[in-house]
Amino acid sequence: MSSTSLYPLRFEPILRRLIWGGRRLGNVLGKAIGDGNDYAESWEISDYRDWVSRVSHGPLAGMSLRLLVRERGEELLGARLAGSGTFPLLVKFIDAREVLSVQVHPNDEQGARISGDRGKTEAWVVLDALPGSKIYAGLKPGVGRLELESAARNGSLAPLLHAFEPRQGDCILIQAGTVHAIGAGVLLAEIQQTSDATYRIDDWGRTGPDGKPRELHLAQAFEVIDFDRGPVNPLIPERTEHAWGSSEWLARSDYFAFERLTVRGAFVLPCPDPVSFTILMGLGGTALVGFQGECFELALGQTVLVPASTAPVEITPRGECVLLSCVAP
Repeated sequence: MSSTSLYPLRFEPILRRLIWGGRRLGNVLGKAIGDGNDYAESWEISDYRDWVSRVSHGPLAGMSLRLLVRERGEELLGARLAGSGTFPLLVKFIDAREVLSVQVHPNDEQGARISGDRGKTEAWVVLDALPGSKIYAGLKPGVGRLELESAARNGSLAPLLHAFEPRQGDCILIQAGTVHAIGAGVLLAEIQQTSDATYRIDDWGRTGPDGKPRELHLAQAFEVIDFDRGPVNPLIPERTEHAWGSSEWLARSDYFAFERLTVRGAFVLPCPDPVSFTILMGLGGTALVGFQGECFELALGQTVLVPASTAPVEITPRGECVLLSCVAP
C-alpha cells in the first residue's frame, strides 16, 4: 500500500436505517437504498467503532479509512493530526421523515467520563425543508434546570425549546451542551466530531420497533446541558467573491471549519493553512474533480476526501455547482 500515492478518495456510503428515517437519501441524493421508509442516515466518511468507511474506487479500493489513518496518517491528515489514530470527523447526510428525539451531546471531557466516547459538536447545512418543518436548537431565554427537569418528567418539553422554520441553505452550529432536535421534513448534511455520544431527553411519546418507549438518558443529559447557551439560530454567512464564483464561511469550531462554494469557473483547490485534509460535499449541480490527469464527477449527495498530501486538485463545474468544503482547523 505504501507505494501507491494518495488521491482524492471516495467511499462506500454506510446506510443506517432508523425509526425516523425516510426515502430521500435515495430519491433525492441518489443513494442505493432498498425497500422501506426508514433510511435515516448515509455515513459518507466514518472511522467510528464498527462503522468504518472503505474506499470505493482506484488502486486503494476496499481499503478501510482506519487503516489509511494508521499507516499513512501524515499523508492523509496532515502533520498536526497525524498522531490522532482516528479520522477526527464524521460526515453524513440525514433524512428526517419524522422528528428526531430531543437530545444533547457532551463535550470531550464529559463524553470520556460518562460514555467512554469523544464529545460531539456538530453543524448542519439544510438541503431541503418541507413547509412547516422545524429545527429545535437551544432553550428559550430564562429556561433553567428545574423547569426543564419538570417538563421532561411530564412530557411537556416542546414549549421550552427554541424553534424556527429552516430554509434551504441554513447552517446551524450545535455546540456540545446544546439541547436540540431535527424536525420532520428536514434533509441536511452534517459534519461532526467522530462520536455518537447522544443523551435522549424526550422522544415525543414515540415507541420503538418493539412497541416500547425508547430509552431516555435524563441523568446524563442534565449533567451536560449548558443552561447558559440560550437560543441557537442559523449562522450568518461571510461571503467573498472570486473570479471563479463565490465562497461563504458558514461554521467555525475547534473541530471543523467549512464554507459553501458556488462555482461557475474552474479553479485549483487551495491547501488549508495549516495543511490538512479537505472534505468536499456536493450540494447542487455537478463538478469534475481532477487530479494528475484523472477526473470524476462530484454531484449532489456525493462526498470526496482530499488528503493533505494531494495537490493540486482542480475543480471544474458543469454549469454552476455548489460544494461544501470542510477542513480541520
